[in-house]
Amino acid sequence: MAAVTGPRTASVLIASTRAATGVYEDLTAPVISGWLAGHGFETAQPLVVPDGEPVGAALRALLLLSPRVIVTSGGTGLSPDDLTPEMTRPLLDRELPGVMEAIRAAGLASTPHAALSRGHAGTTGRTFIVNLPGSPGGVRDALAVLDPIIEHICDQLEGSHDH
Repeated sequence: MAAVTGPRTASVLIASTRAATGVYEDLTAPVISGWLAGHGFETAQPLVVPDGEPVGAALRALLLLSPRVIVTSGGTGLSPDDLTPEMTRPLLDRELPGVMEAIRAAGLASTPHAALSRGHAGTTGRTFIVNLPGSPGGVRDALAVLDPIIEHICDQLEGSHDH
């Protein structure tokens, strides 16, 4: 596997019908984008799409750009159109269930509703994909879990065998 050179890139995808139609202002994208920038990632403008199949189409389009990380927010609950996990899972080559277990556990310290999050984490090629909840608090809890491991995830996807 050839070493990856250049800056690490990341994409942010917000799944929210209300935000996509302008009914509601998404508050999670700025939190995620700021966190990614703080970890040295170059990010484009976040994408905001309606829940459901548009999430799958957006994920497939983002994967064509080969970012190192794709962070989604929203669509992980139990509403009929909360389909982010269903749109994500078929695209994953390898799942990382421990990451989601840790994210849900961290969220449970703040709210029992964290147990209802159905998100996935895994890899597609050299891209790490993680589904975060749609609330700013849930996103902050999840990013705190990712803080100490995101660089190691990227290093391993780039071919490093350091442990």
